[in-house]
Amino acid sequence: MSNPVFDRINDGIRKGGYASFEPRGRQAGRGRGQQQGQPQYGQYSSTPQDLDPRSLDDLYNQPSAGPVQMGRLTVDDVVMKALGLFGLLLVTAGITGFVIPVSAAATLILPAILVTLVLGLVISFKKTVSVPLIVGYAALEGVLVGGVSRIYGSAFGSGVVTTAIVATLSVFIAMFAGWKLGFIKVTDKSRRIFGLAIFGYMIFALANFVAAWAFGANSGWGFFGFGSGLSILVSVVAVGLASYSLAMDFDSIDRAVAAQLPQKYSWLLAHGLIVTVVWLYLEILRLVAQLQGRN
Repeated sequence: MSNPVFDRINDGIRKGGYASFEPRGRQAGRGRGQQQGQPQYGQYSSTPQDLDPRSLDDLYNQPSAGPVQMGRLTVDDVVMKALGLFGLLLVTAGITGFVIPVSAAATLILPAILVTLVLGLVISFKKTVSVPLIVGYAALEGVLVGGVSRIYGSAFGSGVVTTAIVATLSVFIAMFAGWKLGFIKVTDKSRRIFGLAIFGYMIFALANFVAAWAFGANSGWGFFGFGSGLSILVSVVAVGLASYSLAMDFDSIDRAVAAQLPQKYSWLLAHGLIVTVVWLYLEILRLVAQLQGRN
C-alpha cells in the first residue's frame, strides 16, 4: 500500500475494470446486433453500398477519433486538473500563512489534519469520483500547509519555508526527469517494497502524532527530540519515501493513460499527485527546520 488513490486505480487496471466505457445495456444491445436505438460512434445508418463516391471519400478521409473525442484520459487532463487544485491550495495556504494571526493558524492545524485524513480516505475508497470532495480536500490541505508553514517560519525564520519550497520543486523535477529518462525504475516489485515501507512509516507517523499532540512527548515533537540524530534520520527516510512515491505516481498516471481510463479519473489522479507533493513538502520542511535548529 502506498498512495491509496493510485493503488485503487492500478488494481482496477490489473483486473480489467476499465476495459469498456459503454453502459452494460449498450454492450448487451451490441451483442444482440443493435437492432434498436441510434448507431454507435463509428457506425453509420447507411452501408457503404448506399453512399455515393463523394460521401465514401469524405467518410474515409475523416481523421480518427482521438482520446478527447472518445472521452478518454490524457496527460493534459491530469496536468490541468492538478494545476487547478494546486492553485486553490496555494490560495488557502496563503490566507492561512500570511493573513491570519500565528495563534489562529496554529489552532487550525489539528482540525485540518483530522478532516483531511477522513476526507482523503472517503475520496480514495469512494466508488465514484467526487469532484466537490476533491476540491474541498485541496482547500483544506492548503489550510494545513499554510498553518504548518506559518509555525515553522515564525520559529526558525522564513528562510526554512523558502528553502523547503525550492527543494520540493527541485525534487519534483529531478524525479520526473529520472523516471522519464529511465534512470528511476518503477516495477511491481519496487511498488510492493516501497508500498510496505510507506505504510509502515504512516503507522509510525500516526503514533508519533498522537504522542506529540496528546501526550506532549519531547515538548510536543513526538518520540525523538527535535533536531536529534534519530529525528533527522527519520526525516531523511521520509523524504526518500515521498520522493520515490512521486516516481510511482508518474508511472501510475502513465499506466492510466495507456489503459484509456475515462476522462473523469483525471480528477482522482490529480488529487493523488497533489497529496504526494504536499507530503514531500511537509517532510522537507521538517528536515530543513531541524538542520537549521542545530546551527
